[in-house]
Amino acid sequence: MIRTPSPQAARGQDFVVSRRRRELVDRLRKEGIHDAQVLAAMEKVPRHEFVDELLKSRAYENTALPIGSAQTISQPIVVALMTQALLSGQKLKRVLEVGTGSGYQTAVLAELVENLFTVERIKPLTEQARLRLAQRGYRNVHFGYADGMNGWSPYAPYDGIMVTAGAESVPRALTEQLAVGGRMLIPVGPQGRQSLRLIERSTRGLVERDLAAVSFVPLLAGRD
Repeated sequence: MIRTPSPQAARGQDFVVSRRRRELVDRLRKEGIHDAQVLAAMEKVPRHEFVDELLKSRAYENTALPIGSAQTISQPIVVALMTQALLSGQKLKRVLEVGTGSGYQTAVLAELVENLFTVERIKPLTEQARLRLAQRGYRNVHFGYADGMNGWSPYAPYDGIMVTAGAESVPRALTEQLAVGGRMLIPVGPQGRQSLRLIERSTRGLVERDLAAVSFVPLLAGRD
């Protein structure tokens, strides 16, 4: 027989989860995340709802966790760092996310941008993420099942592009879809030696700089 938690027990669980999210945000602040809106989004989005039941107790650890299909949900510090660097204190109108994954980074971005376009090459992941975000009431997210290396050209150019998988080199299709004044975050390099790269497009071309050492699953071509 399945037992439903009593209202008192459910309230107790909610309190514990909320406290752990606040503690996570405090750790992120100490790690150098200073954007108040990013921190608020990280506190609002329930990471435990984006992982499997067996991993929910670890949802607020600052660690990557498996989500199936040989993919992971990124460390909260990486999610916060990439979001902060991409937005740079601005309210972006049109953002592309390459690699929907669990939908957690998607939800954080959806709290902070006007329109979010997200593509995923693994069909079960994009379907699951679509359901999760719909259940939470997000209406500014557009989902695509596609090869992320090609971006999503019908809706380009984008004010921001975030890539949540590591590329050996920066796909040209993505830089071509970046608007003048836009910013892209992408992990670049071989596995084990990746750098989080910030790419900005000006009227003179592209300016690139590396922000931090990171470790992401590889950015692959095609669809599964």
